[in-house]
Amino acid sequence: MGDMQNDGTCTGIGCCKVDIPPLAMKNNNISIEANSFSNFNTSWGFNNCSYSFIAKKGGYRFSVSHLMKGVALEGVPMVVDWSVGEYGCEVSRKDLSGYVCRGNSSCEDSKTGYGYQCTCNKGFEGNPYHPEGCRDVEECKNYNTHNCISENHCRETEGSFECFCPAGESGDGKREGKGCHPSVVRTRVAITGLGVGLLILILGASCICLMYRKRKLIQLKYKFFEQNGGLDLQEKLFHAKIFTAEQLMKATCNFDERLIIGTGHNSTVFKGILSNNRVVAIKKFRELDQSLIEEFVDRLVLLEQIRHKNVVPILGCCLESEIPFLVYEFCDNATLFDNLHKEDKIELSWKIRLQIAIEVARALEYLHSSVAIIPIIHANVTSANILLDDTNTAKLLFDFTSMYQVDYLDPEYFHIRQFTEKSDVYSFGVVLAELIIGDKPINVENPKGEFPLLAKQFILTLEKNCRLDILETGIVNKENEEEIIQVALLAAKCLRLHAKERPSMGMVAVELENIREKHQIKRNSDLSLTKSLHLFDDTFEHGNSSTSSVQNSGYESCTDSM
Repeated sequence: MGDMQNDGTCTGIGCCKVDIPPLAMKNNNISIEANSFSNFNTSWGFNNCSYSFIAKKGGYRFSVSHLMKGVALEGVPMVVDWSVGEYGCEVSRKDLSGYVCRGNSSCEDSKTGYGYQCTCNKGFEGNPYHPEGCRDVEECKNYNTHNCISENHCRETEGSFECFCPAGESGDGKREGKGCHPSVVRTRVAITGLGVGLLILILGASCICLMYRKRKLIQLKYKFFEQNGGLDLQEKLFHAKIFTAEQLMKATCNFDERLIIGTGHNSTVFKGILSNNRVVAIKKFRELDQSLIEEFVDRLVLLEQIRHKNVVPILGCCLESEIPFLVYEFCDNATLFDNLHKEDKIELSWKIRLQIAIEVARALEYLHSSVAIIPIIHANVTSANILLDDTNTAKLLFDFTSMYQVDYLDPEYFHIRQFTEKSDVYSFGVVLAELIIGDKPINVENPKGEFPLLAKQFILTLEKNCRLDILETGIVNKENEEEIIQVALLAAKCLRLHAKERPSMGMVAVELENIREKHQIKRNSDLSLTKSLHLFDDTFEHGNSSTSSVQNSGYESCTDSM
């Protein structure tokens, strides 16, 4: 055997090798046929097994012993040179659906001339065929992948890095370069530099102080924001906006007193102009019980859902101060109270007054029945909470943070300590009387739930069945006299002491519209004032002659008992 083949040679006797063509090979089949060994001396004891395998060039060395004992190898090295597709990069890029090189990678034509291969760009690593592509190498974290002095002098860039020197030092920040060293200050500017340094130190200290105060202010604003329920409100508000303190300060010129348009016992209202030139009314409270914050949030969420043409929409709030601010739509013509009682008031005709009454009634009816499953009770219906726009359209202000005004308060509340829809009906009755008479409903001594002065005067006048000499001068004439009387009778129904005897706001609104419609058609009817008043007793009967709702004894007995 040794004469036929030597170790390390593979010439075709006992061992045969064939080179694989390097270009565009897709598959390779190997077959071996066992030939007759009649021309050889079989006494040498050849192994009848045959072997075939693919090996890297130079990766396998033939030995004669392999013919007799078998190839004692667990494996041999093999190199597979592969590529993607049939065409090169230029053609393959046009087929976007089949092109496989991903982000931060480049395409190279295969050296075999068949297909292409993808490689990560310089400064990137990973699998260029992965959907997310190659990822940026973080050179600064590995001392061996950057040449900066240290990681602290290395800055990551897209696909690379850069060395730098910290402030106050100069150089290139590289290990093999100039490195970093303190800047040299020339002697001739040393004194000037010292002065500048002191100035910078002072300015720096001032800036630090300002930054500290600003940071404390930001922390304080966030504390108030969280304390006032801001986190909860952010998730619940849909229409209303949460304003910042800076926005409202800018809108009111830092709450300039010249922009004050109203004051109350617990609040001041400013006229403001937002950045979008929208004019708003901003209510700034003097105090608010922190125990009521949760109720404040719930009421605000409810109010921002109210959408009615005769209800002042709440546009948002500011929660970055200890006491929240409320932002409302601005109404040009102030409040109904101002237009009825102030010296510079606008003269309101009876037609306008009746229209205001109808609009407020419709707004209250909406609150009682249309907003939610549970009716919304206003509980603070006053002429000061009725705003007029530039067309004298009435808009009911829902101010749930102001104190209840006793002069409009339902006398039954002093007994049961609970507001109902009929409480709003009573308060609306006081407003009706105010529209008719023109006087303020003021009674400073009302500790026991007695009638407010205006309501009492109004009822007593009707009880005496006399002409309404208390009507405001200038609003009554021959054409509207009966109309005013019918509204007065309706007001008396609203002012009944017992809540169950009062009509609902829906009934009140319908009755007011019927009165207006009736007298628009029959303006020239000549019904005497005396005859209208004569119908008073019949209007207030409840099924028997002993329960007239305007009998003096009935009111007085109820008042005394409360």
